[in-house]
Amino acid sequence: MFGITSLFSNPSGMLTQLLYRIPAILVALSFHEWAHAYAAYKLGDPTARNMGRMTINPFAHIDPLGFLTLLLFRFGWAKPVPISTRYFKNARRDELIVSLAGVAANLVLAFLSMGVLYIFIFTTGVNQAGMELFSNFFFLNVSLCIFNLLPIPPLDGYHVAQCLFLRGQKTYRVFSFLERYGYIILLVLLFTGVLSTIMSPLVNGIVYGIDGIYRLLFRLIGLT
Repeated sequence: MFGITSLFSNPSGMLTQLLYRIPAILVALSFHEWAHAYAAYKLGDPTARNMGRMTINPFAHIDPLGFLTLLLFRFGWAKPVPISTRYFKNARRDELIVSLAGVAANLVLAFLSMGVLYIFIFTTGVNQAGMELFSNFFFLNVSLCIFNLLPIPPLDGYHVAQCLFLRGQKTYRVFSFLERYGYIILLVLLFTGVLSTIMSPLVNGIVYGIDGIYRLLFRLIGLT
């Protein structure tokens, strides 16, 4: 992970990294938000589709601040996909499914990106451009997957927590506080480094887990 200080200390290297990161961000955000919209539509809610959000066009989903933080810190967000729970047969269950759909999409993209990295290694050797591009795809999708599970609005984890734990007046006050100050909390965690401390072991766990699956798979088919 790098930030603004790294950009000034090594501008050419960091600008190259930014160029590799931009397509990864656009793809990751597009499929994340499309997955939310598609899950909602399949569960009976046409709201996102009617508003043009059931698309992989990144410009339908980009939030400028979330995009900037993704570009610089690998943690960020897109515009929330609108849903209307009145269309759901089981509102709490179906909202939970929709909330987790975006995270699942990033996990699938991360898994596929790691597969492409291994294909590069075994077919073309160390192709620097390809390795850089798909490494960014991989790590960005893993980071988005974990980041979005944090129970802070506007992230998916907040809606997951609502579905699982919103019961009674006491929890309502907690969620109301988070809704009011969610963006501020996120930015404080981000710029103080606390977010990175929380995220790093979780991201590393996913990275090693996916890498371990591929190592086992390629060992079984005799490529390692």
